Order: sequence, then C-alpha cells, then structure tokens
Amino acid sequence: MNDAYNRILVAFDGSRLAEKAFYEAVRIASSNQASLTLIAIVNDAELATSAFSFSKLFAQEKERAETEMLKKIQAATEAGVGEVQAFVEVGNPKQIIVKYAADNAVDLLVIGATGKGAITQSLVGSTTAYVVNHAPCNVLVVR
Repeated sequence: MNDAYNRILVAFDGSRLAEKAFYEAVRIASSNQASLTLIAIVNDAELATSAFSFSKLFAQEKERAETEMLKKIQAATEAGVGEVQAFVEVGNPKQIIVKYAADNAVDLLVIGATGKGAITQSLVGSTTAYVVNHAPCNVLVVR
C-alpha cells in the first residue's frame, strides 16, 4: 500500500462494517495528513415504487444520512483529520462510489466487506465486489 495517501474516500451506509471502515479511514487520514471524504448513497432501487412513497421515503432516508454524516465529520475532526467533507447522493451505490473516486483523484477507497443492503453476499457484498474490481485506486476492505 502507498504510505502517502492524500485523498481518502470512505463509503458509509450505516452498517457495522461501514462504521469500522469509517474509523479505519479516519486513522489513515490523520496519520497521513490526508483529506477525508465520506459518501453515503441512498439506493433508489430499495425505495418504494409509488411516486408518493418514493418521495417520502427518499426525504427521510436523505435526512437520516445527512444527520449521520454531520456526526461523522465531527468525529473525524476531533480525531485530527484536517479536511473532512461529506456527500449524500441518490442512485446505484457501487457505480456512484467508483465514479466519485475516478472524478476526484482518490488515492484510497475504504469500504466495509458487506453493507446493510437488502441483498448481501456471505463473504463480500455485491457493492464491495464491484468497487474492488472497478475502482481506479487502492481499495481497503474492512472486516
């Protein structure tokens, strides 16, 4: 692994392993004096199909994710990470994570082995597997 990571991205979905990935990313960012970006994706495929339900559930999920991101920014700042930012997006998590990493010259992407999605694989989640195979940078999978 590269010892001089400058831009670290951590994917966060609220799962236990995403929480572990977050703290590992904070540790690496603070020891490398790197910037840290948190990204949470509201998976539109997992929301209800009716327009009314979708908009209501989307608003609730987006608000929950934004509240959680504020807590994570504070925790990272208190742990000594200088530059911390967060994004909440809507869409396909695996595609958005990889695109964000490519578009923003991310050096290291940190992700939990499995997430809280409706369909997870027993060893490595489908989002994590996709990210490992398509990311333009090193990927640290946290168990």
